[in-house]
Amino acid sequence: MGQIGPTHLLVVALVVLVVFGSKRLPDTARALGKSLRILKSEAAALKTEEPQPHQPQQQAQPVQPVPQLQHPQQAPEPVHQPPVSS
Repeated sequence: MGQIGPTHLLVVALVVLVVFGSKRLPDTARALGKSLRILKSEAAALKTEEPQPHQPQQQAQPVQPVPQLQHPQQAPEPVHQPPVSS
C-alpha cells in the first residue's frame, strides 16, 4: 500500500480523459506549458535582478488641526507651511 504502479497511472489517465474530453486536453496542456514557461522566466528574472538601493521614505508632516470658527461668517486664516524640499 502506498506505491503507485502503472495500473494506477493508467486508471488516472482514463479518468482524466473521460472527465475533460479529448478536445480540451491539448488546449489544457498547451495552457499549462505556457504558464510554466512564464513562471520559469519570471523566477529566473528575479534571481538575476539586482537589488535596488534602499531609498529613505519621506517623513510625513504632522497634521495640523483646523482652527475653529468664532463666527459662522468668518473664514479661518490660511495656515502657511514651509515648502518641502526633495
